Amino acid sequence: MSFDERAELAPGYSISRVIRGGWQLAGDHGEVARDAVNDDLAAFYDAGITTFDCADIYTGVEEMYGDFRAAMLQKRGADALAQLRIHTKYVPDLDALATLTATDVRRTIDRSLQRLRMERLDLVQFHWWDYDKPRWRETAQVLGALQAEGKIKLVGGTNFDTAHVQALAEAGVPFASLQVQYSLLDRRPAAGLVETCAALGTRLLCYGSLAGGFLSDAWLGQPEPVGALANRSSVKYKLIIDEFGGWALFQALLATLRAVADRHGSSIAAVASRWVLDRGNVAAVIVGARHAGHLPATLAIGTLRLTPADQAAIDAVLAHAQGPDGEVYALERDRTGRHGSIMKYHLGEGSATGGAA
Repeated sequence: MSFDERAELAPGYSISRVIRGGWQLAGDHGEVARDAVNDDLAAFYDAGITTFDCADIYTGVEEMYGDFRAAMLQKRGADALAQLRIHTKYVPDLDALATLTATDVRRTIDRSLQRLRMERLDLVQFHWWDYDKPRWRETAQVLGALQAEGKIKLVGGTNFDTAHVQALAEAGVPFASLQVQYSLLDRRPAAGLVETCAALGTRLLCYGSLAGGFLSDAWLGQPEPVGALANRSSVKYKLIIDEFGGWALFQALLATLRAVADRHGSSIAAVASRWVLDRGNVAAVIVGARHAGHLPATLAIGTLRLTPADQAAIDAVLAHAQGPDGEVYALERDRTGRHGSIMKYHLGEGSATGGAA
């Protein structure tokens, strides 16, 4: 089985519509067998999932991907890299935003080039923690200058809202892509952002389609978790379930997804990811995995096609959702609130695991 769906982010630049995420390799989700990483990544590549996501703040992941590229080149030759896409992020620390300089930006981009062993970065996805720190426009323009110089092929964004995506396009830095959280539980991008991005030619790359694993068969019929959860990702997405309408409504959604999956001989996770892929202007979903054991479940997304009856059944549950509402990432930007308080804002030097997504 292989995955053959692709999407264009720019003329001549296509990606697989499922992207292998890299956050799970940063250590916060369990031990990573470093000596097996190259083989695991190669298994995804050989199965048609040829696009990989990481960030400057995901501890050690850019280096892992750089090692993978080098191994591919050595074992298979330059032609093997023709469809390989490595997407990274530029996430300056919160405390650095007010004084960030062009030199700082260039230094971090050069570091990513070195870690990834690339002469030009495929896609740099820009994140900005606090809009009240006004250098977001100038920083994006530095990335645009680096693109013009040939150090970056495409510039994208991460977690920007509708107004700021539009403002950056007007400032001369239209995003090729925008990475946002989008799932059956979190449909905030549909409240205006999708239309604005479509008009600008900005495609959506969606994380959280499985809500950190909550949107899976493993949670169907389970009691609501109490006490400490397994990791920060679980905490993050449990808060989204609360916003959605609580555990009972979440279980009703899972039961409906299970019925849909039964009709197709599939899984809740595949249905959830396919639902996101079917949304307007979505180029790809980003699916996390620590090892190739997750590959068969990931490939199942490619064989599934939802029918109008499937969609109607899902819509009937979603009609009862209470939230989350507002612009993308607005809840997460409130550092005093439940969502923002769990973020890690100072990872630019790779001092810990985690990230903006």
